[in-house]
Amino acid sequence: MSSQTLAPESSSQPRYAAIKAHIRAQIESGEWPAHFRVPSENQLSQDFNVSRMTARRALSELTDEGVLMRSQGLGTFVAEPVAAGSLLEVRNIADEIAARGHSYSNRILTLEQTVANTEVARALGLTEGAAVYHSIIVHLDNGLPIQFEERYTNPTLVPEYLQQDFSAATPNEYLTRVAPLTEVDTTVEATGADEAVGKALEIKPGTACLQIWRRTKSSAGTVSFARLVHPGNRYRLGAQLRF
Repeated sequence: MSSQTLAPESSSQPRYAAIKAHIRAQIESGEWPAHFRVPSENQLSQDFNVSRMTARRALSELTDEGVLMRSQGLGTFVAEPVAAGSLLEVRNIADEIAARGHSYSNRILTLEQTVANTEVARALGLTEGAAVYHSIIVHLDNGLPIQFEERYTNPTLVPEYLQQDFSAATPNEYLTRVAPLTEVDTTVEATGADEAVGKALEIKPGTACLQIWRRTKSSAGTVSFARLVHPGNRYRLGAQLRF
């Protein structure tokens, strides 16, 4: 890799940020595809006229954000562009996407008051036929749909749910703020996209998906019951346990 391909960025931003921006630009343009070996710390420090510590910070941050992956003894490579979430924590999907340096957006398909069927009533601790708030939102990463979110919310605990602008703040962000979590029940399963999910996620019906059922509780009671569906080839779940 010649130094001519690594043009320094504007001095108006920190040098490590200039290196990160350059690497992202190479990846997003397709010049550096998945598994491409990126220049070493030494090479980057020479090309950008910075210390190895500065170059190391750029590579480390991009690795932490899932843009790059390191292989001991082999170097640093472009990671597969697959969104990742954690099974052990409830994260705002907009934050997950932003952490990868990508652009978040969404499509609000449904925002209404309806009545709880047997399954929803049991999940929320309500009587069947009770009023509940219902929302369906598709979350996009750089314009690509990666999550179909269908959520039922307890109106007693979050009475202003339907008045929120969920194009500005996701349901997760809003609910975490007004009804802080104390307990979460999560179930993960493989499924095939039904017609509605397939249309929303721009995939064919029957496409393999990862489906997460999530019930969230606050100190006041059960807040919401959600179904989160991800295309199997666009999302993965991870967990890290320390003992």
